[in-house]
Amino acid sequence: MKSVPLVERLHQALPQTQCQRCGYPDCRGYAEAVAAGQADINRCPPGGEQGVMRLAALTGRAPVPLDPACGTEQTRDVAVIDEDWCIGCTLCIEACPVDAIAGANKRMHTVDESLCTGCALCLPPCPVDCIAMVPATQGTGWDAWSPAQADEALARYKRRQARAQKAPQQLAARHVQALQHKAQSLPTDASHDPAEQARKRAIVAAALAKAQAKLRGEG
Repeated sequence: MKSVPLVERLHQALPQTQCQRCGYPDCRGYAEAVAAGQADINRCPPGGEQGVMRLAALTGRAPVPLDPACGTEQTRDVAVIDEDWCIGCTLCIEACPVDAIAGANKRMHTVDESLCTGCALCLPPCPVDCIAMVPATQGTGWDAWSPAQADEALARYKRRQARAQKAPQQLAARHVQALQHKAQSLPTDASHDPAEQARKRAIVAAALAKAQAKLRGEG
């Protein structure tokens, strides 16, 4: 039976809040750093003391107290938006790593508390400070978070990441289509200056070639 790489086992042992308190972009990044010996096992406040014990067991390192520079073990908080102050800027939606916030531009936003990981990444970008973190549990660390919730959070994070990776390609495809349409719509009759027509065709052709190269991942 093929053994599971250490980085995968470490990743599976993390709570998947994607809060970045560990100093890495996401839980995967932290797992990779721990596996490579570049990070200590005590940098995940959402996992708490039990989380440190999990990582200690997997790495063979001695358990140590949570690094206070990363935060403290606490109850799981959820984001709550003050609807009276929300201006619908969508910045919190863009910041949420698990798509727990719903809303549209210039429309009031709301948080699905069952999906919120308590990462608090939505707080800094809010221009009107209308978001508060409110305790949602009695327990702390893994006593406030379940493996099922971690799995769901990771699945939502992966879907969001996949969507973000597709967005530039989709934009490039629309750019190519627009330039192709522009090239086809350029006048070719004798009523227009031939030199000017040639200049415009060359500009559009160059832009189209650049957009097509970007769509192929070459630019």
